[in-house]
Amino acid sequence: MFAKRLLQKAILHSQHAVLRGSLTPEDLDLRVTVHYGIPSTASILAFDSIQRLLAIGTLDGRIKVIGGGGIEGLLMSPNQLPYKYLEFLQNEGYLASISNGNEIQVWNLDSRSIACCLQWESNITAFSIVSGSHFMYVGDENGLLSVIKFDAEDEKLLQLPYLVSATSISDVAGFPFPDVQTSPVIGVLQHSSIGNSVLIAYASGLFLLWDVSRGQVLFVGGGKDLQMNDRLDESSSEVDDNLPIDALENSLAEKEISALCWASSNGSILAVGYIDGDILFWKTLITASGSGQQGSPSSKNVVRLQLSSSEKRLPVIVLHWSGNGRAPNDCEGRLFIYGGDEIGSEEVLTVLTIEWSPGMEVLRCAGRTEIKLHGSFADMILLPSPGAAGNGPKEELFVLTNPGKLHFYDASMLSSIIDKTDSKPLISPLEFPAMIPTSEPSMTTSKLIKLPNWGSSTKISSELALMKLSSTAIQAPSAKWPLTGGVPYQLPTMKDDKVERVYLAGYQDGSVRVWDATHPLFSFICHLDAELEGIKVAGSSAPILKLDFCCATTSLAVGNECGLVRIYDLKGSADDKNLYFITESRREVHSLPQGKGPHCRAVFSLLNSPIQALQFSKGGVKLGVGYGNGRIAVLDVSSSSVLFFTEGISNSSSPIITMIWKGNFAVTHGPIRSPKHSGAKSADDCAEEPLFILTKDAKINVFDGTAGNMISPRPWHLKKESVAISMYVIESGISVSGSPDEKDNEESSQNPTTKSECNLGSGSAGSNLHESQHDSSAEETRHAEKFLDSYVLLCCEDSLRLYSVKSIIQGNNKPTRKVKQSKCCWTTTFKIKERDVGLVLLFQSGVIEIRSLPDLELLKASSLQSILMWNFKANMDKISSSSEQGQIVLANGGEVAFLSLLSKENEFSIPDSLPSLHDEVVAAAADAAFSVSSYQKNNQLPSTGILSSIVKGFKGGKKTPTVNFCTSRESYCAHLEEIFLKPPFPDSSSSALKNTEEVEELTIDDIEIDEKPPPPASTSSKDVKEERRTDRQRLFGDGDDDWKPKTRTTEEILATYKFSGDASMAAAHARNKLLERQEKLEVCIGLLHA
Repeated sequence: MFAKRLLQKAILHSQHAVLRGSLTPEDLDLRVTVHYGIPSTASILAFDSIQRLLAIGTLDGRIKVIGGGGIEGLLMSPNQLPYKYLEFLQNEGYLASISNGNEIQVWNLDSRSIACCLQWESNITAFSIVSGSHFMYVGDENGLLSVIKFDAEDEKLLQLPYLVSATSISDVAGFPFPDVQTSPVIGVLQHSSIGNSVLIAYASGLFLLWDVSRGQVLFVGGGKDLQMNDRLDESSSEVDDNLPIDALENSLAEKEISALCWASSNGSILAVGYIDGDILFWKTLITASGSGQQGSPSSKNVVRLQLSSSEKRLPVIVLHWSGNGRAPNDCEGRLFIYGGDEIGSEEVLTVLTIEWSPGMEVLRCAGRTEIKLHGSFADMILLPSPGAAGNGPKEELFVLTNPGKLHFYDASMLSSIIDKTDSKPLISPLEFPAMIPTSEPSMTTSKLIKLPNWGSSTKISSELALMKLSSTAIQAPSAKWPLTGGVPYQLPTMKDDKVERVYLAGYQDGSVRVWDATHPLFSFICHLDAELEGIKVAGSSAPILKLDFCCATTSLAVGNECGLVRIYDLKGSADDKNLYFITESRREVHSLPQGKGPHCRAVFSLLNSPIQALQFSKGGVKLGVGYGNGRIAVLDVSSSSVLFFTEGISNSSSPIITMIWKGNFAVTHGPIRSPKHSGAKSADDCAEEPLFILTKDAKINVFDGTAGNMISPRPWHLKKESVAISMYVIESGISVSGSPDEKDNEESSQNPTTKSECNLGSGSAGSNLHESQHDSSAEETRHAEKFLDSYVLLCCEDSLRLYSVKSIIQGNNKPTRKVKQSKCCWTTTFKIKERDVGLVLLFQSGVIEIRSLPDLELLKASSLQSILMWNFKANMDKISSSSEQGQIVLANGGEVAFLSLLSKENEFSIPDSLPSLHDEVVAAAADAAFSVSSYQKNNQLPSTGILSSIVKGFKGGKKTPTVNFCTSRESYCAHLEEIFLKPPFPDSSSSALKNTEEVEELTIDDIEIDEKPPPPASTSSKDVKEERRTDRQRLFGDGDDDWKPKTRTTEEILATYKFSGDASMAAAHARNKLLERQEKLEVCIGLLHA
């Protein structure tokens, strides 16, 4: 009866012109708000050992910063260039990076933006931050070593007059270095035991140790003209039979350096890797006083090591050293090597256990281990264990492989792998604990839902928050995972901790995960396994294809590849713990174990065909199910029964891809008869609801969603064949200001409960029924006319078409609007104030378009590449989702990105809700510990316990005895600045001085002598920075961790060879700070209390 009346109205109803949309380009601002995961283009690592943060640079200008507890940050450079150097200013909240475009960038981790940048005129080939300071060494292709300073106060990079060239060094040394006149500086290493010295390595093979304060050469090694006539006595050398180690008899000939690192904690031995695959150990002959040999070193001080006896070997691309702190005289350790093996061999990370006598007379390889890589090698980094001394052994390892895979080996894992015997089981490293997993298992679908803030949803929001707290342990990362940095946000509005937004993801193994997505730092709510406790269902582990969530009832519908539909109650009901299993022929009831949390209420196994569409009706009473063979089912969720089960389109087996419920249009005048298997009572009491069905071949049908009768006399279809993507029903005039329907829409949006389905069991009897019949007739007419004024938007791969509902019901396929397009693969709509105003389209080319509704005018075009540095990949459309408020979720590889569309929308409360990437309390406590250690050393006071172990690695420069130890680091930095603010060579006739004068002129251009007073800050960020500095000064200066050698090969090598006042007061203050971060500095607290 309802379908017939609606069809008659459609025939008589007149068609109106399409109104212009109200959305403008100024309303749009497409941006990334939340990002999780490691980019597939990850290529370089950096680690802050005090803050326990890891930075990952990429090949496309992005930097991922990862802390603990799901804290992540994405830094995006305006230039999409690879990073070749990346290093933290330890414990300072800044990160330095250098791109292939030779732009030096310093990032502010608090603001997640570039603090300052400096464009270098020549190609940068070496980079290192001076430990414990804001000074940086920059080596370039012209063989020059320059010094720049980062002024944290004004956030500026300043180039200083200090400049070292090969020519000037040869003049000072007293003999020429002909090989390095035009040779690039390939590496810069700071000496670990001599305060103001740095090792400079040139690509030609020569390297030297330079005293920056005295302007002297302390040691020279390498170079083809440095003859080595003395031969190491082979009889005194213990070597492994499988590892050729020998002394050098002749000149070094042509040996180009590709990697280097210190192979001792005191800098007495240097390991150098070469293009030809050789590794040479050099004894630097430097004493603590800084005296050394400037002439040609004896061959007894050089030992060669080869990983393979093959003539064709890979270059040594990466070298890292991990000393054994327990070994006497620092004569043992592990050398981590990437490269140096035979060309064509398996790609592995080689670990050698090296032992030598104190004078390096005897060198022995005690063991060789090959660590299998989980992908092609990108980078590796060694780090000290939490609480270990900064200059002590680095016993933990991060390995980065392509595409974007990060694995961690702690000290026990490495020892087990290196000391492994056949009887021991294989040890697997820890993989990066992704907040939102996208692989292993693979994500197959997702859904983003915004919970309404009215009615029963408020209670549901609180219940989900309780579930979140109870499931924290499930998602907690391993206790061995070393990243703990960052500070979670804490907004005043978060006291009730209600869940306002949820993100759901389905996986290849049949499982489902649910997160609280209210704020940028997501919280895990629950994990739903594929297998159900107490019952075995065939096909339950099949991949999840579709999800839908009802906010009114917290019911979650899950459809998989085998045609199973599982319905969960997320909030968990203590009253009903039964599980209903329904097939076409039977209905079973199973008792579930008592317990809190979500449980499966029903499983429907009606057809062995993939679920391609799932849609709850507005109140959650009914669920529409579309199958891959073209059939549809409507389920009564409250009674766990089937209302009807039929073909979506007659004589068509095309998959159902979209199902849309529209609101109630009439109150029934009597019970509706349900099909044989329905047994439904709750749905019978509710009004009819039109159900729109779209198939993959672009055919549309309209059903009465309660009885299953067809409203349209025949299925609607296009004249030409086309592949459909999606369909939307858009109410007429809702995007036009002042339209006739605006008032009605506002009233209904203010009282959303009027739009939901009728309350079950609240029907009136007797005279109330007759009274309601008269009112319902007029109400039916009004809603029907409004419904017929609506539009149906059909999105196909090659076009967008807008029709009136009347046209669809009558079978008229002439569109009121049509837009041609090419290879569209995913669409979504969004609303402003409950009104559909915009359409988003994603194309296989990666282009994103935003159009207004209902006129389909193009307002903005962008791309995945410009927003996220992504390329479109297959199946990306299947795991994309969106909310009505203009948030879009996209996944690519290991990344999940949340985009916001509207310029005035701030659903995630950014930046207030962003977690901090720099912990000021940890920074202040570490600075205090460093200052206490300095005072104890300068005054010969005992320093014992774990705190001593921590502060040993916070290095400063040469210290002079003083009671005022609060300025120890400041004095060190001031001493360095005094050195770097003047040229290293007093002879004005030298070419080096000429170069420094040119640098000085460039620097002066940037300095205003009569500087105007700075304008007042527009925000409080300056005050925060001043307060932070003052706090650190009160806490005895700045501290730093042990520097980490950073050597990188040239791009040519990689492209050619790489596979595709008072100590007691200070301690008290430090203790108060440490107590605020007890979980991060637990090892310090025990000592301070003692």
